[in-house]
Amino acid sequence: MTSVPRGRLRRPARRPQRGSGTALVAAVILVLLAVTVAALVVATFLVAADRARGAADLVALSAAAEQARGGNGCRTAGRLAELNGVELVRCAGRGDSLDFVVSVTIRQPVALNLPLLPDGLVATSYAGRRGVVPGS
Repeated sequence: MTSVPRGRLRRPARRPQRGSGTALVAAVILVLLAVTVAALVVATFLVAADRARGAADLVALSAAAEQARGGNGCRTAGRLAELNGVELVRCAGRGDSLDFVVSVTIRQPVALNLPLLPDGLVATSYAGRRGVVPGS
């Protein structure tokens, strides 16, 4: 029998843990990479949504201005939508020359082509004038 001196405890044999830190660092890097990719996808869609709203407003205002001059607002909306790189989905003008509203719906393509995500965003905008008498 071997005796253990008092005050000293026998330590269990160490098991090698080589590579456990590497696995942990690799897991952290993968999580950070996934979060970064998700943030980029969300940012891309936010930018596309902002551009869609801006393009819809611009197209609607231009169409209303053309209609106020007596022209064809929807034809102007189509031309302007094409120049801005968006697709004019719908254009409708209601009312007469003094009281009218032009509504346009455009489709803004999204730069990402990922499965399960839309390839474009749609925005609608309205413009016109109500009861304005020319020359007053």
